[in-house]
Amino acid sequence: MRRLRRALWLIIGPAALIILCYILTLFKIKPLRLIETGLLAMTPLALAAVGECINERAGVINIGLEGIFLLTAVISVYWAEIFGAGVFGVLMGGVIGAIIGLILGVISTYGKAEQIIAGMGLNIIALGLVQYLLMALWAFPGIHIFPRELMVPAIIIKLPAGIFRLSPITIFAIASAFIAHYILFRTLLGIRIRAAGEVPEAIDVAGINVNRLRLFTSGLCGFLAGIGGAFMPLAWFGGLVKEISAGRGFIALAAVVFSGLNPLLALAASFIFGFAEGLAFTVMITPGVKRAVPFHFIHMIPYILTIVILAAFLGGKRFPRALGKPYIRE
Repeated sequence: MRRLRRALWLIIGPAALIILCYILTLFKIKPLRLIETGLLAMTPLALAAVGECINERAGVINIGLEGIFLLTAVISVYWAEIFGAGVFGVLMGGVIGAIIGLILGVISTYGKAEQIIAGMGLNIIALGLVQYLLMALWAFPGIHIFPRELMVPAIIIKLPAGIFRLSPITIFAIASAFIAHYILFRTLLGIRIRAAGEVPEAIDVAGINVNRLRLFTSGLCGFLAGIGGAFMPLAWFGGLVKEISAGRGFIALAAVVFSGLNPLLALAASFIFGFAEGLAFTVMITPGVKRAVPFHFIHMIPYILTIVILAAFLGGKRFPRALGKPYIRE
């Protein structure tokens, strides 16, 4: 029955997307640009959501994704300017994200801290620290525009409908979901990660250090979220503002809840949220359409969709038994 439902969704989902794109053409909205923007909006969500799926499978909750997005966005731009290349900035964003993830992991595992509070603390710290860093590094509050040459170049694909631009980081985000799914459900490492979230005492008896395994997933989650944070200024927006993440860390958490900790479903959910954000952006810049619908209502689309999906799917999901509980060896 479950396979039948999945097969139906694989048919219904693309069909609904095609129908929606056709309807949008009637309002003079170009579907190719919409999908391009939707994939850009999907990328940071997918990276963070896939990392968090792995992390929560191991029993650790990181709701500080918003904070990681903010901090790595700023730090990646700084290092991109130091190295003179956006690719190095993105890599440094991943490294800094991994370090932040590891720090949260240490606090959660060895420190036995309340993981929700630790993650919220990171988000609050990041909100203030980003504004300080913008002033300390560039002496300008709230915004920083860097040279266009630092942007990570997109792959140009020529199609009959026009030119389609695809970021290599988007390809990496999609690939990471498939790799994560394979690791979790087809490898010994995946069995150990899932056991750490369900019955950590079992792998402890088998000689596996539960806390070290959880530190590994925390660092991996931080790395992927850090790449997502660096992606926003260096491969999407072309600049920094103090609220650059705009709640995307929480939207990524909504994708995690929707997926039930399945990386492929998290990727699908991220595309849904990204498509909604892309639709909002596209409508806002389309003459005629933006006059018919108030600007602020259009901008609310991704966030309304987040609330609806959380309300619809949160109750029916089963999460690991030891999720959020520090392991205490007896």
